[in-house]
Amino acid sequence: MAEVIIVADEEQAGALGAEAVAALVAWKPDAVLGVATGSTPLPVYRALAARSLDLSRVSAFALDEYVGLPLDAPQSYHSVIAREVTEPLGLDPARVHVPGEGPLEEAGEAYERDLRDAGGVDLQILGIGTDGHIGFNEPGSSLASLTRIKTLTEQTRRDNARFFRSLEEVPIHCITQGLGTILRARHLLLLAFGEGKADALAAAVEGPVSARVPGSVIQLHPRVTVLVDDRAASRLEYADYYRYAYANKPSWQPL
Repeated sequence: MAEVIIVADEEQAGALGAEAVAALVAWKPDAVLGVATGSTPLPVYRALAARSLDLSRVSAFALDEYVGLPLDAPQSYHSVIAREVTEPLGLDPARVHVPGEGPLEEAGEAYERDLRDAGGVDLQILGIGTDGHIGFNEPGSSLASLTRIKTLTEQTRRDNARFFRSLEEVPIHCITQGLGTILRARHLLLLAFGEGKADALAAAVEGPVSARVPGSVIQLHPRVTVLVDDRAASRLEYADYYRYAYANKPSWQPL
């Protein structure tokens, strides 16, 4: 079972997430961090930036990227990662990787090779979509999938339209780390905030493991931390147990 930590708000979740990253980097200064985009992980990045840690030796790998956008477009994840992660955290841009560079027909295999060459991801930050996707692995994705080109659902495109001038501008295709790729990370840190994520979160954490809910693949991982606010936790059947377990967490046990 994942460790589910229910907190009052996004700020508290961000502080706990930053604490996990800081502990990792203190132990391993050249750690490999998996970074997600969107609004969900921003509290972690803000809390990390406030700590003023030396992250110059840390490598970072993004989960996904749109296909069809120029890499320097404001909405491209190359731009988003540079703006929200690389610059505020003081990462070395040469150590920050985003999929989708080079010929598209080779981009998936190239990214898998880069991940292997880096030694794998030590801690992977994740959000979850309203349809249960993680990365851009939409419902129906193989639980063993690797980095590849995918077609986005209309729901995901509508959810992401807020970053564009219109729905029509949201790309239809993407390149994303697969569920099998994500599972290779040594520690998964999943965040979810707001009532709109409650159903997807409950299905991922407590429902059956199924391609219908790609996020449910986290149940197959030996080390998962889920940081959620009260609203996102509102559909969790075992919410009281999660609160009890965290209140009685041994002091020696890491996040």
